[in-house]
Amino acid sequence: MKEDSKEFNVLFVCMGNICRSPMAHGVFLSLIRKHRLQPVIGVDSAGTHAYHIGEPPDPRASDIASTRGYDLEHLRARRVGAPDIAEFDLILVMDHQNQRDVLRLCTEDQKDKVRLLLDFALNAGTEEVPDPYYGGTKGFETVLDLVEDACQGLLEHISKHHCLKISV
Repeated sequence: MKEDSKEFNVLFVCMGNICRSPMAHGVFLSLIRKHRLQPVIGVDSAGTHAYHIGEPPDPRASDIASTRGYDLEHLRARRVGAPDIAEFDLILVMDHQNQRDVLRLCTEDQKDKVRLLLDFALNAGTEEVPDPYYGGTKGFETVLDLVEDACQGLLEHISKHHCLKISV
């Protein structure tokens, strides 16, 4: 659930909330901290399915993230719900299936909050963040590359379009 008293709140969503969305959560949280924006921007992550509720991120995701300075150890998987749709300003999904699943929870006036994360990527060349769960280490590295690119673009977008005083 979102943190109180933030001007803008972002939720990252994937299927199980143990690979892609926690990596995005960790990267974006790191950017927020780097720019001292914790009082302004809130971040969380969730999954569309209940497979891993309460579990930490996949060890492969945590290990790859750690090699680049991101800490995912405090995160625990949870399932996205209708209250999240109401509370968050922007809900960023990893792929089209996640998007369809989240849109089912939305009222008509909430649907514009749901976007693909890679809509904000500066150099991705693809629309979806692939699920690395059944692959090897290279898949997790690819996901982290995409997420880092998109999170930088996301911060620039928030700064430019949401009247927040952010210097990126």
